[in-house]
Amino acid sequence: MSQKTKRAILQAAEVLFAEQGYAQTSMRTITARAGVNLASVNYHFGSKKNLIQAVLKQYFDVLMPQIDSTLDHVKPEHGEAGVQAVLSALIAPMLTLKKVQVNGTELFVQLLGRGYNESQGHLRRFIMQDYGVTVRKLTKTIKQCLPEVSDEQLFWRLHFAIGSFVFSMASSKALREIAESDFQQKVDISDVIVQLVPFVASGVSSTNHENG
Repeated sequence: MSQKTKRAILQAAEVLFAEQGYAQTSMRTITARAGVNLASVNYHFGSKKNLIQAVLKQYFDVLMPQIDSTLDHVKPEHGEAGVQAVLSALIAPMLTLKKVQVNGTELFVQLLGRGYNESQGHLRRFIMQDYGVTVRKLTKTIKQCLPEVSDEQLFWRLHFAIGSFVFSMASSKALREIAESDFQQKVDISDVIVQLVPFVASGVSSTNHENG
């Protein structure tokens, strides 16, 4: 029963956090949706920050080991083609988040985006503390494709790339409906990501930026 209660809290919290944001979602709303009392949330998670991190942890624990393993088999090529190859290699790990939830890929990216939009500083500390090795490994791999780009410029480019990814995933349902209505194309989340990768790779590797 205890694990069932914990799972109900996590499922309620992740949907509400994705829909409403972390700051706007009250513990009272979460307990009402999960059908539990506040004492149960405090017992399992201790605080709202811990609950937010636990929601993301269930996705990161599936995703990050796969990214780490994938990067071990990537041989970085120079330039845009290299960046695109690295990003393309991450598609399969991202899609396995469906194992956490049916729409796990979209939910995860929305949750991540909420963290950026709402300046949830504790999330960055949590991610870098628990998964920093893989984050730095990914950054280093992309840097190997773009040795001429300064660390500062790469930071900005990757930040904007994440923004594009978050927006596209958050609006993926609308994008799929438009594709079907206007172009008679039936697409799923993997098709959206495949369309996005070349666009993001081009932006990250652009030679038109000043490399301050």
